[in-house]
Amino acid sequence: MSPRATGPHVDATGARVVGEVGLLEYDECQVSAIHGLRDIFRVASEYAVASADPPSVIRVSTWAVSASDEGPVMVCSSDTHPELAHRLSHVIIPPSLVVPELMTPVGELTDWLVGLRSGGATLCAVCAGVFVLAETGLLDSRDATTHWAFADELARRHPNVRVDASRMVIDDLDIVTAAGILAWVDLGLTLVDRMLGPSVMLHTARFVLADPPRRRQSLYQEFTPRLEHGDAEIRQVQAQLHAGLEEPHSVKHLAQAVAMHPRTLQRRFKEATGLTTTEYVQAARIAKAREALELTNEPVARISRSVGYLDVSNFRRLFQRSTGVTPSQYRNRFGIAAREGN
Repeated sequence: MSPRATGPHVDATGARVVGEVGLLEYDECQVSAIHGLRDIFRVASEYAVASADPPSVIRVSTWAVSASDEGPVMVCSSDTHPELAHRLSHVIIPPSLVVPELMTPVGELTDWLVGLRSGGATLCAVCAGVFVLAETGLLDSRDATTHWAFADELARRHPNVRVDASRMVIDDLDIVTAAGILAWVDLGLTLVDRMLGPSVMLHTARFVLADPPRRRQSLYQEFTPRLEHGDAEIRQVQAQLHAGLEEPHSVKHLAQAVAMHPRTLQRRFKEATGLTTTEYVQAARIAKAREALELTNEPVARISRSVGYLDVSNFRRLFQRSTGVTPSQYRNRFGIAAREGN
């Protein structure tokens, strides 16, 4: 079954159905995301019925692969408006509870998703669910996001996808991707904003105690250095960098420590870690600074010096470029030491 998207229609109460969102169930998917999205759309619809002119609702259905005599087919397992013919306007692929490497391929979904997209439906995917969407080829030559920890794997498997792990939601109108495992909240609110408007979205966000949709995940991204790359000399350089982040490090000095030409070091370091030496040092320093902001009450200037930035204004600029917030804003949001002292 491949329902096709059409314009708004009216339910039995006279409310305008502005769209049908299909939630896709697959093996090892995050069921809590499906239930949570249902709740978000229900809260939004109940408010829109009471406040919108005309009263409006979002229809929500759930879909899964089922066996039949003719082979696997897509069936609807739940529906807020079972009396109406299906007109899927959006499909959401939720996160998986296993990492992408362990996800079971669901080839039956590809033709179904491609058919819906050709019929005008918007395809949405969250976190590891983006891998399911990428299998259709519909993300090729497009920007897409996923959980920052899975971004490299997505880029490796699908080199034609422009992976941007800095963004929480990428809304390309006909295809929407969201980042972290809880980014379904951001995605749900994004679709509420699109279908029922900003006032309904803001009411829904307040009711479920969530922030309005976030646009960047850099605030939550951790620096996880690659160490299992098999290059012993580069691991030695990495160890030297981590042991003295507060010290200046030139490529020439690092190369001498492993008896390597500077250009060779630069090439091998980038191949092994995915970063230049300068990018690596900066990422490691910012990670250490974030930890200090979270766990201590040390002044920002002292933290800046402890991670190798004597120019505090330069540290603040680099920190904000990396995380999207200033050091003080980061501490206000994530600082543990300040709260424990109260």
